[in-house]
Amino acid sequence: MLNALVNLFFPKVCLTCLFRLADNEEYLCTSCRHKLPLTNYHLTKDNFVSKLFYGRAKIENGTALLKFEKKGITQKLIHQLKYKEQQQVGTFLGAWLGKELNDCGDYSTVDIVIPVPLHKKKLRSRGYNQVSKFGIEIATALKANYVDNVLIKITNTESQVTKNRFSRWDGKNDLFTIHNLDQIQGKHILLIDDIITTGATLEACILELNKAKNIKISIATMAIA
Repeated sequence: MLNALVNLFFPKVCLTCLFRLADNEEYLCTSCRHKLPLTNYHLTKDNFVSKLFYGRAKIENGTALLKFEKKGITQKLIHQLKYKEQQQVGTFLGAWLGKELNDCGDYSTVDIVIPVPLHKKKLRSRGYNQVSKFGIEIATALKANYVDNVLIKITNTESQVTKNRFSRWDGKNDLFTIHNLDQIQGKHILLIDDIITTGATLEACILELNKAKNIKISIATMAIA
């Protein structure tokens, strides 16, 4: 009764269409949930994410939950996460992908989930890393450890959205550093991020993580452009 009363005065709305949610709906209305452009990449080892890194960085597996299109439902959802403080989006997408990956043998050996980090200035400004809850949910589903003190961003950069592939790569080797190598030696790491565009940021992270010995790296993101 209390929940019904709260919902009467402060109704829950869909994070993408902003219509009021029914009592049995959470985060997204049924209509928007059915419109989500799922990739199902985790079901195919030789998928677009894996091909993106051929000849650039060695990965075991790669996947993205959703396809990203400008003005599409995925963009609206991630916009709510990054700029409207709707961290439950990360929880929602992480729980969804985590369950999918847990049912997939390729990810069963993941030991550690590591997020692409934010620079400390951006973290302080935003107040949270938009992929933290996403990664925590995946780590829980895979019975892995969520570790955010290994990969550190040391250069504060502008948005990558409008840059081409070559300008995005420029200086990427100077963006990240690695701490606490002993935590990841000999481990299968799942590196996570919100969106893959050219893959340059993830490639830079992989190159840094490869300073550790005897590791395997897989990739999982919320979306791919």
